[in-house]
Amino acid sequence: MPTPRELAREQTLRDIVRIGREQLAHVTPAELSLRAVARELGMVSSAVYRYVKDRDALLTLLIVDAYDELGSEVEDAVSAAARRTGTGQLQAAAQAMRTWGRREPSRFALLFGTPVPGYAAPATVTNEPGTRVVVALAGVLERAHLAGRLREVPGPLPRSVRTDLESIRAEYGLTLPATNLARGMGLWSAVVGAVAFDVFGQYGPDTLTDTAAFLDVHMAALAETVGL
Repeated sequence: MPTPRELAREQTLRDIVRIGREQLAHVTPAELSLRAVARELGMVSSAVYRYVKDRDALLTLLIVDAYDELGSEVEDAVSAAARRTGTGQLQAAAQAMRTWGRREPSRFALLFGTPVPGYAAPATVTNEPGTRVVVALAGVLERAHLAGRLREVPGPLPRSVRTDLESIRAEYGLTLPATNLARGMGLWSAVVGAVAFDVFGQYGPDTLTDTAAFLDVHMAALAETVGL
């Protein structure tokens, strides 16, 4: 059972993340300020540094927080769509990502926008939360494969690509063909791009009146390319 000191520390870290989120709505990630966080908390700056050592550590907290929230919403959407086809599950995942991105544009930009100069995300901390969405998408394809509903897609793969994909298959215990996994990786990048277009208004004001419906159309087309 956590001690009162541990509980207080956890609450302070949650408050730091909350205030960091609020900052992101008004400044770029590079402009995040621990001094501003300290002011909001009613602390002196030196006290905040006992919890978060520098701006990069704050960025990492915010990145993990955003990845985890996005990952949870996508995973929940896929689970809720379990009785739908594989295509329907991919559509549900994409719609969940779109909903989150439109609700949290500054946090979406933190994850998928311009890298912060001088900042390198620590892989040991960010890799697991950062792969939750792509793992959820791969899970849709893997379950379809195990159920005999995934068509193996053709195409030779360069040796370097196949080697990487075989490593991914082994790491995540996937049995779907490497060619399908390659298409799935492409689908992931396409989803990120489509949602970014929507979140940042890249379609323009007079192009699409229903971007959610268009995303479903786009996902249905992508689902065919991955063998569903």
